Amino acid sequence: MEQAVIIDVVRTPGGKRGGKLSGWHAVDLASEPLKALVQRNDLDPALIEDVIMGCVTQIGEQGVNIARNAVLAAGFPESVCGTTIDRQCGSSQQAATFAAQAIKSGSQHIVVAAGIECMTRVPLGANMSSGPGMPFGPKMNERYHGSGGIVPQGISAEKIAEMWQLTREELDEYSFHSHMRAQLATTEHRFDKEIIPIAVKDLKGRETGEILDFDEGIRGDTTLERLAGLKPAFMENGKITAGNSSQITDGASAALIMSESMASKLNLRPRARFVAFSLAGVDPITMLTGPIPATRKILANSGKGLGDIDLIEINEAFASVVLAWEKELKPDMDKVNVNGGAIALGHPLGASGTRLLATLLNELERTGGRFGLQTMCEGGGQANATIIERL
Repeated sequence: MEQAVIIDVVRTPGGKRGGKLSGWHAVDLASEPLKALVQRNDLDPALIEDVIMGCVTQIGEQGVNIARNAVLAAGFPESVCGTTIDRQCGSSQQAATFAAQAIKSGSQHIVVAAGIECMTRVPLGANMSSGPGMPFGPKMNERYHGSGGIVPQGISAEKIAEMWQLTREELDEYSFHSHMRAQLATTEHRFDKEIIPIAVKDLKGRETGEILDFDEGIRGDTTLERLAGLKPAFMENGKITAGNSSQITDGASAALIMSESMASKLNLRPRARFVAFSLAGVDPITMLTGPIPATRKILANSGKGLGDIDLIEINEAFASVVLAWEKELKPDMDKVNVNGGAIALGHPLGASGTRLLATLLNELERTGGRFGLQTMCEGGGQANATIIERL
């Protein structure tokens, strides 16, 4: 069986809603990491067999198979294929899994896993039906009627905070440290190898002459007092606020994945290999607890314990998701999201999976770690987990 190896992973900076990336058409922004991968690795794009791109809100600029459109916008040969997938927040992590599985099976040798979400221009929920069922349908709504019905993720985050008895102070403290870690990582240029600078455009798509080369959402000047002063976002007396939730973000990312034999043939150095994958499904009401069973499954599948893992990236959809996972798994939190997470860096839904992969790989290289674990919760009650080994 072929080994699936990672040659490179890149991402755009995270742009704030209405910020410096909001002038980019989603297709064009999605094409930027694709172009960067072939340029940085002197790769003939005609060799790429498929581009698997995660995207959650597939409508408007992000509709009609944005993966194929981004391939063509990148200037790749028309022979290069593209397909768009939706596993909610884990979409591009799933794209990387599919790419690695295709390579391990021997059916393909070079695949790009990517992700895109321009949340300013294509708002979250824009693709939801306004008709009966909105959009879950009578049968699914009937199934969960007795559980209180399907609720927004913010309410799920509140439920998790209550189930694991997390205080508002704990949630805010975790969020504060996410910003502090992200600010330190930026100051120390830890993201430089993964971020591709992007020209800033105005709302008419014209370049302004400014370049964005850092994550726009990091608040290095925030304080615990400021976070404590924010009002609950989803429930009148709730604990979940804009400050302890992930940020609405514009961004794109991509990973160049190939067989070990092809990497050798092209004289490209593999930076990591895929070790194991897992999926977990949980109820769609609390919905965001999936990383708990997904982590347990992948450790069992790989024969590893948390002590064998050098670094962990768990998506900070909400602080309550990470802290509930911590209470159940009891990891060494000094290994977790060491450069901050989505609370500070942003969460461009479809792009976050390969964004986490980029950050995990680069930090393993910086610190000399060997094994890295990545996991994230997903709308509807699912989760992905991936273990990679630095080479």
